[in-house]
Amino acid sequence: MSEITWDEPFCGEGNSCFRLGTDPDGNAYIAIAGAEEAYVVDSREALRTMIRDIKAGKADHLL
Repeated sequence: MSEITWDEPFCGEGNSCFRLGTDPDGNAYIAIAGAEEAYVVDSREALRTMIRDIKAGKADHLL
């Protein structure tokens, strides 16, 4: 398994901090800061699509 390079945490109010990571094989990772061993993994393109959709308001119903 490739080494994951984690970005700095993205934190909301309180303790809701998430980290994004990538590896040399083209995978993207999302984890809760401090619990990086329990991550969700998909392709970088899938992560890009998710971020674009969130920015476009497709997840606003969760707010």
